[in-house]
Amino acid sequence: MNRTHHNGTLRMEHVGQEVSLVGWVAKRRNFGSINFIDLRDRSGIVQLVVNHDEYPIVEGIKNEYVLAVTGIVRERQDKNPKIATGDVEIEISNVEIINKAAQTPMIIADETDALEETRLKYRYLDLRRPIMQQRLVTRAKIVGEMRRTLEKQDFIDIETPMLTKSTPEGAREYLVPSRVHPGEFYALAQSPQIFKQLLMIGGFERYYQVARCFRDEDLRADRQLDFTQVDIEASFLSENQFQEIVEGVVDNVMVNVLGEAKPDIPKIKFVDAMNDYGSDKPDLRFDMKLKDFGEIFAASEFKVFSDTLTTGGTLKGLVLKGQADAITRKVTDKYTDLVKKYGLKGLVVLKVEADTLTGSAAKFISEQEREAMIEAFNLEVGDVVFIGSGEWELTATAIGALRLALGKDFDLVPLNTFAYCWVVDFPMFAEEDGVLVARHHPFTAPKAEDVALLDEKPLEVIAQAYDLVLNGFEVAGGSMRIFQQELQQKLFQMIGFTDEEIQRRFGFFVDAFQYGTPPHGGIAFGLDRFAMALTHSDTIRDVIAFPKNASARCPLTNAPSPAIEKQLNELHLEIVRED
Repeated sequence: MNRTHHNGTLRMEHVGQEVSLVGWVAKRRNFGSINFIDLRDRSGIVQLVVNHDEYPIVEGIKNEYVLAVTGIVRERQDKNPKIATGDVEIEISNVEIINKAAQTPMIIADETDALEETRLKYRYLDLRRPIMQQRLVTRAKIVGEMRRTLEKQDFIDIETPMLTKSTPEGAREYLVPSRVHPGEFYALAQSPQIFKQLLMIGGFERYYQVARCFRDEDLRADRQLDFTQVDIEASFLSENQFQEIVEGVVDNVMVNVLGEAKPDIPKIKFVDAMNDYGSDKPDLRFDMKLKDFGEIFAASEFKVFSDTLTTGGTLKGLVLKGQADAITRKVTDKYTDLVKKYGLKGLVVLKVEADTLTGSAAKFISEQEREAMIEAFNLEVGDVVFIGSGEWELTATAIGALRLALGKDFDLVPLNTFAYCWVVDFPMFAEEDGVLVARHHPFTAPKAEDVALLDEKPLEVIAQAYDLVLNGFEVAGGSMRIFQQELQQKLFQMIGFTDEEIQRRFGFFVDAFQYGTPPHGGIAFGLDRFAMALTHSDTIRDVIAFPKNASARCPLTNAPSPAIEKQLNELHLEIVRED
């Protein structure tokens, strides 16, 4: 196995050279005395030409056999522009079967016939697919570029504990029983949040880490139980200065890994993102913005609209240009069901015709209101208007989800494009059942000018929080941190922690603040989500080597699995099963 070249690197300049290659058989085609074999390694595929009479061993070669071959590179007569090595082929002078392979349960190619569960069960085969290798190689290059950029900015790579104290940071934790301390538990770190702030108190000033994190959450396309963050924290920088560093990281990834131009990254306030896009992670790749219909229907006799407006609600909607024929009753019902999932009671759908509006609610729309809509939104025959009504954030979110559905269904989103933005100026708190909760986490600093509002008008306080959004995904989230002991204590109390709970859960952290804490802030890239967006993958499972499925299981290893009694006894645990 004296390999001289990688298969995917061979080009016309290698014609006439003798090469030794290794790899897996991607395909064998038999043309009588001549056999063609596509030999695959991580770098790509090259075609082998094998004379059956000279090398009868070729008769037994099947897909996924591992071969070692030697031969001469020659120019192909029938060139294949679809592959990088399509100008050349290898005329074989020696072939050796290194290992045989059983028939695989899936097609190993960019396009496979396997369902995701099969792909995950036989992940080692799924990982042979060129598209999967490309994704994981790109992910590795992203991490490398981020490391290089941060280290050039004097950031230091420091590891923090995975086994730590249980601290409420927003998600359910994984608990790990202690064998040597019966009845006590570690928690797997949800993030390095507290430790990276302690590193700032420790005087390191600039820290980063490619950190494993663990959250016991329900799964979805962009979430896993164990995931990776590129975690960054810095002292003595303003919010804008820190964001400039993060933008430099993004610039270098786009230019040096993807070969793209440096992106424009606008800043959008939370309230504007919700009003214009119905999302705090807006997809800016297409320009369909939400419309406000409140002024047009301020005096409406339509009870659905009037009841909403008199109770302080909002009317939010969208205009879909020229697609009236495509919006059938079945399609209308589909979109109505979608917004109902987000809490709306229904959806008004109106089609613009020559001198009128059609739709189930059209009879409630006055001539004056129709003319006002046409003028305000430049409506034309064939346009479709969707209107939802209700509480502001709920309605904006529901119509934002409709926006994304329309973008997908009507091909409004350009392919292979990247659109970034910062979303800033988030509310500090939300109210749930009359109780204040932190929108981000309880270590986020309020804007200095809003500290005075904490006691009397907490819901008006704006946080120094910021999210980096790419193509509708939050790929990084962060904030400037509280660094004054009294303010941190106050924030804990405002969200319901008693002094006893603060001391029990965060005592070591709060105590550290009395020893000269520098102003600091940070951000964490969700590496899996970032790689997913940059490779245009459909799910983060496609950029993780060995992910869990949607049921939080690993089909490859069948984890989780029961522990044996000896293990449970050592950990002082007993399984109590519900009848």
